[in-house]
Amino acid sequence: MAFAKIEQEDAQAMDGATFNKLRSMIYDRCGITLRDTKRTMLSARIRKRLRSLQLDGFPRYLEYLVNEADEEEWVQLINVVSTNVTAFFREPHHFDELFKAVKQWASGGQRRMRFWSAASSSGQEPYTMSIVIRRALQAAGRQDTDAKILATDISTKMLSMCKAGQYPAEALKPIPNDERNRYFQLDRSTGNYQVSPTLRQMITFARLNLAEPPYIMKGPLDAVFCRNVMIYFDNHVRSNICDQVLRLLKPGGLFMIGHAESLQGPQLKEFVRIGASMYRKK
Repeated sequence: MAFAKIEQEDAQAMDGATFNKLRSMIYDRCGITLRDTKRTMLSARIRKRLRSLQLDGFPRYLEYLVNEADEEEWVQLINVVSTNVTAFFREPHHFDELFKAVKQWASGGQRRMRFWSAASSSGQEPYTMSIVIRRALQAAGRQDTDAKILATDISTKMLSMCKAGQYPAEALKPIPNDERNRYFQLDRSTGNYQVSPTLRQMITFARLNLAEPPYIMKGPLDAVFCRNVMIYFDNHVRSNICDQVLRLLKPGGLFMIGHAESLQGPQLKEFVRIGASMYRKK
C-alpha cells in the first residue's frame, strides 16, 4: 500500500479536476457549497478518510466513492466536511427573545410547545434552549407545560456528542452559576460535566439533511433555530430551507438565523424582523 504517496500529498492540495468532482458530489448529497478557496481545507479533511481506508491518493478516494462506497462512507465524508462551531448561549439576544416568547405563550394558556434546533452541532444550542424554556415556564408558573425540542444535524459524529452531553468546564462559563450547578454534574472519570437527565429529557436527537426537503416534521412549531448553517448553502438550498420553516412554523412563531445570514426573496414577506437575525412569522 502506497502510504508514502499519502504522506507526499500532505504537502499539497488535490488537483482541480478531483476537487470539482468531489465538491459536486458533496453538493448533491448534502447541499454544502464549497468555493474554490476551500480546496486546501477539503484536502486536509479527506486525508483522514484516506488513512482510515488505506487509499493512496485523492483520485483513488473519488473512485472509491463512485464505485465501492456504502452509505456509511458518505456519512463519514459529511462528518469530516461539516464545520461545527457552537457555544452555550451563543448570540444571547436570541435566547432573551425565546424566554420572553415562551413566558408570554405559557402565561396566555398555551400548554403544548414544540421547538427545533436545525443544526444542533455538538449540542450546546438545544441544551441552552432547554435551559431557557424551563426558566421561562418557571417564571410563568407553568412548569407542567408539554414542551419538547427536536435537535437535528447531518453529522452522526455531532449527534453522538449531543447525546453524550459531556462538556469541559471551560464550555460551561456562559451558563449562569445556579443553572450550571442545577443541570450539570462533574463526571470524575472524564473530568467533564454531564448534562442532567432533567435537561436532557426535553430533547429528541435525530439525523436530518437540510438539503433534502420535505422534512419529516409536521408542525406546528413555536420556534426554529437554524443558525450559522445557511451560509454553507447556495440560494436554491437556502430557499428550500426557508420554505420548510414557513411550512412548519405557527403564525407568530420565531425564526432565528446566524448573525452573518439574512432572509431574502419571497420568504421575507412572510416574516417580520424583530431584531438582529431574529424574525417572527406573520
